Amino acid sequence: MSKNAQNNAALKGHSLWSDAWIRLKKNHMAMISLVVLLIIGTLCFIIPAFSFIPDPNTQNLNNTFQDPSGNHLLGTDQSGRDLLARLLYGGQISLLVGLVATTVSVIIGLSYGAIAGYAGGKTDSIMMRIVDILYGLPFLVLVILFSLLISEHAKDLTESLINRWPDHEVVIKKLINLVPLFVAIGALGWLTMARVARAQVISLKKQEFVEAAVSLGLSHPKILLRHIIPNMLGPIIVYATLTVPGFVLTEATLSFLGLGVESPNSSWGILLSEGANYMETYPRLLIIPSITFSLTLFALNFLGDGLRDALDPKAAKD
Repeated sequence: MSKNAQNNAALKGHSLWSDAWIRLKKNHMAMISLVVLLIIGTLCFIIPAFSFIPDPNTQNLNNTFQDPSGNHLLGTDQSGRDLLARLLYGGQISLLVGLVATTVSVIIGLSYGAIAGYAGGKTDSIMMRIVDILYGLPFLVLVILFSLLISEHAKDLTESLINRWPDHEVVIKKLINLVPLFVAIGALGWLTMARVARAQVISLKKQEFVEAAVSLGLSHPKILLRHIIPNMLGPIIVYATLTVPGFVLTEATLSFLGLGVESPNSSWGILLSEGANYMETYPRLLIIPSITFSLTLFALNFLGDGLRDALDPKAAKD
């Protein structure tokens, strides 16, 4: 490379996100985790679209507990259902619960925490005391109660949608049955996100660029939306990445207790619950979903740690 090209490259510089990507690529565990998540996501969301994957809910009592074969790559379960199909379709639900619930919690927590941190004073004190009170309540019990409350409205919505589109009854029931779980976990899991957002806003609102925006006469909503929130997306993205495995684990816990995804749909939590009943006689039914579930959680956590290091402003000085 010529000196002119090197000088041009030096003058061009890098943005925060390009620098973060460069640092992330140097983190081998984070990149391996990213590849693993892409593979698992492809298997769960794309492979089931092909015809060779059977219906995960089709029972065949003459074909129960079959060993892996050409027709059933991972064998069948206690009801003769293809284990690979249930693993892939269950992965769709578990991953969607984690992603959608995290999105809901980020929207609520970011809005709540940003307003509290920017307002300050008594408003901030009152809003954060509410968060402290909610922190003292048992999260899992609240999720169960809130989910049951929303499910009544979800049933009415299901009937109205089926009456409008009767040809899509199966898809509608499958999606609407998940809505209470999505909303309950996300709507009650935003408390820590609110604290993270508040701390970031308190730190940023003292910076010079915010004072410059105030001196220009910009309104408070514009300052918050255009100047403060965009500059705090790094920590928010990092925490959101670390939140996904927690919500996936919450869904698995609820499904394991029989309070999550409704039958006949499957999720990794349901597969773990069913496999635990046959762990001594047919350990394959527990081991396969356990490995998949654990691998996904490890990958999400390693990727979150890698993003935290990559987006850390102090790392840019190293």
